Amino acid sequence: MDKVVASAAEAVADIPSGATLAVGGFGLCGIPSVLIDAVLEAGAEDLEAVSNNCGVDDWGLGRLLMAKRLRRMISSYVGENKEFARQYLHGELEVELTPQGTLAERMRAGGSGIPAFFTATGVGTQVAEGGLPWKYDADGNVVVSSPPKQTQSFETAEGEKEFVLEHAIVADFGLVRAWKGDRHGNLVYRDSARNFNPLAAMCGRVTVAEVEELVEPGELDPNEIHTPGVFVQRVVPLTPEQAADKRIEKRTVRPKEGN
Repeated sequence: MDKVVASAAEAVADIPSGATLAVGGFGLCGIPSVLIDAVLEAGAEDLEAVSNNCGVDDWGLGRLLMAKRLRRMISSYVGENKEFARQYLHGELEVELTPQGTLAERMRAGGSGIPAFFTATGVGTQVAEGGLPWKYDADGNVVVSSPPKQTQSFETAEGEKEFVLEHAIVADFGLVRAWKGDRHGNLVYRDSARNFNPLAAMCGRVTVAEVEELVEPGELDPNEIHTPGVFVQRVVPLTPEQAADKRIEKRTVRPKEGN
């Protein structure tokens, strides 16, 4: 039952080239930065990442992107990452942009054993009808487009409505960051750092969690646990320095009063 691994390098050592990674975080909030760096150091290539966005140019998933380790992204937006946009528009990276709520539900469904679901999001747009550019060539021509998706009408309280079928996401590995975790893999996230972490943990076949504070089994209140240990296979305790190394994606400040 003790799932603690001595180091991040050991925890990701078996991630092969070509693997799919579900990565928690939103912007730079709650990202498993230590595990991402370990993947970078391990040398795996041709990776597909499922994450809300791709960090920034020099932090988070952006580090894998800068090293040309990512082949494909499934994301909801590009964010502040200029290299993400450049690689996508120059045909170096395939990108499946997905509505944010749909992305979250696709990951949750994958972790729940639900193969697909119907949603109203995207009906009447290229999300459902197909044709969204997934990959360009070096000259800016679209070489891979999203396929059309199945739609179906259902009777609702507001009358008959059309819905689009979305498929679940199951990743080879899930990488997440938790505020607290115990040796059995039970995890607690703090405030907005919770974001996509529970979903990434659910949909990974093998989930690795870096935890800022490791506690013993029984110390966590069962009512406070966000990710049960059944979803987690490996736990990496962070050093105080690693836990404190957090960055802000976009800092907004205002002048002091009286200035």
